[in-house]
Amino acid sequence: MRHSSPRSRRKAKTPSRRDPPPSPTASFSSTPRKSGFSGIPPVSPKKRRYRPGTRALMEIRKYQKSTDLLLRKAPFARLVHEVCQSYTRGNLRWQVFALLALQEAAEAFLVLLFSDANLCAIHAKRVTVFPRDIQLARRIRGVDRL
Repeated sequence: MRHSSPRSRRKAKTPSRRDPPPSPTASFSSTPRKSGFSGIPPVSPKKRRYRPGTRALMEIRKYQKSTDLLLRKAPFARLVHEVCQSYTRGNLRWQVFALLALQEAAEAFLVLLFSDANLCAIHAKRVTVFPRDIQLARRIRGVDRL
């Protein structure tokens, strides 16, 4: 299917064959555009789809390489303040470094807990961690270690 106007040629993503160049005597009645806007939305490249599990493994490698904290600081600080208010009457103030130390310890605890829960899931011949794996890991650790 051939298109005679140059406007319709621009819309095609990949033409099957090229049209011959316009002759120098051909005149167009449209006025030249002043802006670069063509009225056609920009065509973005097709989003890459990874196979199931590939993206998860990429994220695991990324977070194992990094040393930064995984939880956001402000929501964690709000949680600490909320827990403190449930145990005391007055408002306790926290130093920034105390909150960071507490967050570091909490994240280390969670990483080790999920690591043990992952071993429990692998022992059950599964790759998905269920809540019962986390409960079993906590129970094996004992009450004193939480």
